[in-house]
Amino acid sequence: MFFIGWSGLSAAKLLVESGLSVVVLEARDRVGGRTFTIKNKQVEYVDVGGAYVGPTQNRILRVAKELGVQTYKVNVQGSFLDHVKGKSYPFQGAFPAIWNPLEYLDFNNLWRTIDEMGEEIPMDAPWEAPHAAEWDKMSMKDFINHVCWTSAARRFATLFVNVNVTSEPHQVSMLWFLWYAKLCGGIVRMFSITNGGQERKFVGGSGQISEKIMERLEGRVKLERPVVSINQSGDSVIVETLNHEIHEGKYVICAIPPVLTTKIHCNPELPALRNQLIQRLPMGSVIKCMVYYKEAFWRTMGYSGSMIIEDEDAPIGVALDDTKPDGSVPAIMGFILARKASALTHLSTEERKKRICQLYAKVMGTDKALHPVHYEEKNWCEEQYSGGCYTCYFPPGIMTQYGRVIRKPVGRIYFAGTETATQWSGYMEGAVQAGERAAREILCAMGKISEEDIWMPEPESADVPALPITRTFWERNLPSVQGLLKLLEFSVFFTSAAALGLVAYKKGFRFRN
Repeated sequence: MFFIGWSGLSAAKLLVESGLSVVVLEARDRVGGRTFTIKNKQVEYVDVGGAYVGPTQNRILRVAKELGVQTYKVNVQGSFLDHVKGKSYPFQGAFPAIWNPLEYLDFNNLWRTIDEMGEEIPMDAPWEAPHAAEWDKMSMKDFINHVCWTSAARRFATLFVNVNVTSEPHQVSMLWFLWYAKLCGGIVRMFSITNGGQERKFVGGSGQISEKIMERLEGRVKLERPVVSINQSGDSVIVETLNHEIHEGKYVICAIPPVLTTKIHCNPELPALRNQLIQRLPMGSVIKCMVYYKEAFWRTMGYSGSMIIEDEDAPIGVALDDTKPDGSVPAIMGFILARKASALTHLSTEERKKRICQLYAKVMGTDKALHPVHYEEKNWCEEQYSGGCYTCYFPPGIMTQYGRVIRKPVGRIYFAGTETATQWSGYMEGAVQAGERAAREILCAMGKISEEDIWMPEPESADVPALPITRTFWERNLPSVQGLLKLLEFSVFFTSAAALGLVAYKKGFRFRN
């Protein structure tokens, strides 16, 4: 039995294929969890939830291919735009171009430090990292203030946290964020479109994958069945839903955000650490917004539609072209992130649309952005069966104290969900990995597979191969700003000392003559 989003459906699919009987209990009136594809005549289809997929996300690519769902590349033709302090600057690649030498050193050191520190964090047990206790006490704000010397790097690093985990740097553990970035293959893979996590989308939308799995499960999925209790005090597990249905089975896979399990009554009660953990993992905050236009005017202007917007008064933090792969239904997708999602949630839909269009007009320098033909949005903060998006986050101090029980079964209850993944946690890929891992844990408990088979490696997708992420010699070896200043300080000291020595030598030489 499963409480379901992406992860639970993945588990159910594998167990059915292994010959087991399952029942899928879904709280919503639809499957998909934090993926959600809306269909109407104005947009054809649009993903208002999880949508992006890319190289190294091999499990979700395998499942999609098996179900006959194809991918297409997000548009990157034309310049990207970085908008900061009221001005827009075109660039290419994952990150904006930096021309100030000190800022370049600062940015380079920031990205290098995140990846280098991540190297010592075990993917399956971050609490076992050599510096886990020290790093977990620090927030990402502490990290940014310690590593970044320039205001430009600090500002962008804050946006980088907002974009990737929909929360604020002061809210999240430094250890957790470094681990999260590592699970995505590093900061370049995580943030990039080309060769990165946002390279592709699914033709027809990501929601159809869940729908196709539900079709394969042939009536085993029960919608509008929020689970209210799990009783495993007897020989079997008894699950009750809000509409008073009773389901009985041998095992349960709980595949929902950890904090939502606080709504379920358990008998026996959950162990202390598990009970404490689920009370301490908040969900991120995001409103996903799609603005539709008569034509893709940004493309004719030489822009790709991808924008990084750093100004504090801007509602959107990052935007991408969301036009259909055949060039129809032109649109720009943008995220209202973290503190801004909370600040703007009280506005009407029409007011948010107006502010976003005004922003796009300013960033791209054209009044054409002021005249949309349609608008869609999804405020994930108001979803009672998600609690937020994209994923939960670990505040400082929580991972080392409670994190080790995140995947630990409680009796016959097993835990899935993207938060429990050890690759691409927070993404659809992580959801599939976690669901299949939990299913194999049950197969192992039943004696059908060995313990070594629980963590099955996944072959690389032949259709979406990954190119290596490399750093140049200078990116690897350039000093930080602090390192450069120390070097200059030493150089000045050495030069002054040498000069004094030379003067003394000359004076001494003249004296001896």
